[in-house]
Amino acid sequence: MAFFKPTFALRSVLEITPASLEVHDIKALLLDLDNTLTTHNNPVPADGVLDWIANMKANGIKLLIVSNNKPERVTPFAEVLGLNFVPNGAKPIPIGFRKAIKELGLRKDQVCAVGDQIFTDVLGANLAGIRSIFVSPIAPETSIPFRIKRAIEKPFLPKRFNRFD
Repeated sequence: MAFFKPTFALRSVLEITPASLEVHDIKALLLDLDNTLTTHNNPVPADGVLDWIANMKANGIKLLIVSNNKPERVTPFAEVLGLNFVPNGAKPIPIGFRKAIKELGLRKDQVCAVGDQIFTDVLGANLAGIRSIFVSPIAPETSIPFRIKRAIEKPFLPKRFNRFD
């Protein structure tokens, strides 16, 4: 069960601050896309995300998107954010996380994955040997496969949110 447990649990990426990352010696975030930075398949970042990314960059935090989506989905979104990305990340298989860490040139202990799904983002981070921040999905998915996945992951969801400072 430990493989499904995130290091931290927050309501939103917007709760992550450069100061909190510094306390935990985190130099980079590997960001999920759908329902972490925007709603599912939406080409527009969620409210506050552009300012949050600008603040992270201004404070020297490296950001890279790791998504299971195809390049056609990730490329235009990443361009809006001004971020590099790893598409077809194969999460929870850690190959996408490993590629991102290598691209960043950092040690695993300096990197943290951020995402809204236990069975892809959190499990993938744990398998890659990096810390994770689970964030609540921005909006509920409406498709049947996603609703089934959310129902199955429910017992593994954090019971409460951490303070991250």
